Amino acid sequence: MSAPLLCQGRVVIVTGAGRGLGRAHALAYAVEGASVVVNDLGVGLDGTPGPDSPARQVVDEIRAAGGEAVAHGGDIATAEGAASLIRAALETYGRLDTLVNNAGFLRDRMLVSLDEDDWDAVTRVHLKGHFLPLKHAAAHWRAEAKAGRTPSARVVNTSSGAGLLGSVGQGNYSAAKAGIIALTLVAAAELGRYGVQVNAVAPAARTRMTERIFADTMAAPGTGFDTMAPENVSPLVVWLGSPASTGVTGRVFATEGGRITVMEGWRPGPSADKGARWTPSEAGETTLKLLADAEDPGPVYGAGE
Repeated sequence: MSAPLLCQGRVVIVTGAGRGLGRAHALAYAVEGASVVVNDLGVGLDGTPGPDSPARQVVDEIRAAGGEAVAHGGDIATAEGAASLIRAALETYGRLDTLVNNAGFLRDRMLVSLDEDDWDAVTRVHLKGHFLPLKHAAAHWRAEAKAGRTPSARVVNTSSGAGLLGSVGQGNYSAAKAGIIALTLVAAAELGRYGVQVNAVAPAARTRMTERIFADTMAAPGTGFDTMAPENVSPLVVWLGSPASTGVTGRVFATEGGRITVMEGWRPGPSADKGARWTPSEAGETTLKLLADAEDPGPVYGAGE
């Protein structure tokens, strides 16, 4: 007897699902029985419009395999686009169970060359593009809970190692991805009462955004296992978006190839309390002593290269 499907009967939204990680997630959810709303604006790496949206192609793939899917081409970093995304799920399938926030793009520059437009564009899509769908989905789930229909809802946000450690040449992207982690923690705390669990993943995979970085990282020798394939990330994302993950919320997971790591964020380290105001010299001397007992921070991506 085959194992039951993890997401049978669930309705899942995946943003940025036309290519890369989002596409892999959408296909994986469909395999596990979900009906999928495939969102993709169809833009280039720099966020400018492309000739056509790939969302329809992913929908066709899912339907050809016997699954259920519908395309959504709205801009989820606008209030109307995000609202229409939630409506697409509710009007097509009558419910919404899981939201996977994944959409984003890059405009990499060193800080001294990073202009305001590059900052605004990247933080808009990554951070605002997480907030607005989450806000509208949460409003729906809160209404359901208040009506006595408490959902088993899930949100999976997409951060990055750049958001955890920083990344040289990616001040805008790193700041947005760090913001997503904080947003995840707040949402998990606020929405748990309504039956909503919120987690984040920090994936490493070969996509349009990273293909140059991981161009030479292919199959592990002798295994045929492509460690940087985006499909490697999707099993964890599917599990987090399913009822099987009950009780897991407010967590951040790094995932790459066959590795899953629970990330443990800012926690109090060495501390000193004088019980009164320090002088600047005392504060400095004490801080140096505390640093000597503290763990070294992880290296920033790209440092020294």
